[in-house]
Order: sequence, then C-alpha cells, then structure tokens
Amino acid sequence: MTQPPHDEPTAAGPAELREQVEHTREELGQTVQALAAKTDVKARAQEKAAEAKEQAAAKAGELKEQATVKAGELKAKAAEQARAKTAQAGQLWEEKTPDPVRQKTAQGAQLARHNRKVLLAAAGVAAVVWLACRRRKG
Repeated sequence: MTQPPHDEPTAAGPAELREQVEHTREELGQTVQALAAKTDVKARAQEKAAEAKEQAAAKAGELKEQATVKAGELKAKAAEQARAKTAQAGQLWEEKTPDPVRQKTAQGAQLARHNRKVLLAAAGVAAVVWLACRRRKG
C-alpha cells in the first residue's frame, strides 16, 4: 500500500475511506474533463473564431459610429465653407460690379419679387411653347 500525502489526514474508518475515495474520483474526473477540453482543438478553434467574430462586430460598430460623427463634422465644415465663399462672392460682386449694373440687377430682383405670379406664368408659358416646339421636331 502507498502512503497518503502528508497534507491529508488518514481515514478513521471504512466509511470515511470510501468518502475520501469518492472525493478523489470526482477530482480526477474533473481533471480528466479539463485535460480533454484542452486537447479538443476543434472546439477551441470554434471558441476563438466566435470570440474573433464578436470582436470584429464590436469594432465595426465603433468604426461606423466614428464615421457617422466624422461625416457630420465634415458636412458642417463644408456648409461653413460654402457660406464663407458665398459671402466672399457677394463682397466681390459689390466691389467689382459697376454701380449701374448693380442698380439694374437690384431693380430686376425687386421687380421679380413684386411680380412673382406674372413671372411664374411667363415661365410656364415658355415651358409649354418649348415642349410644343420640341414635339413637332421629334
């Protein structure tokens, strides 16, 4: 017979010995299961693949969110640049255009604002005439 380890007490009777044997069997079974799980390469590879898939999905979500934020920032920046360019063009118009041309342009714009219905009707008539001429040619 072998000697029990020094850190475990010896059994006082047969019942206690059976209990110790059963406990040792359970521990041994758990150890065997753990070793079997470590040697199951296919299962471990599937677990790693599932982990990688979850990480990739999480990263894709983060990148999508970052792209949305960046797109919003770029859109705001482009709008601001467009406003600045428009203001710059207006200022250039004021500086470079001769007074008579500016006055005539202002009068034309004012006339168009006051006569919107007439202007829209004239545009509609012009469109109808254009379409009619186009049909005759085709």
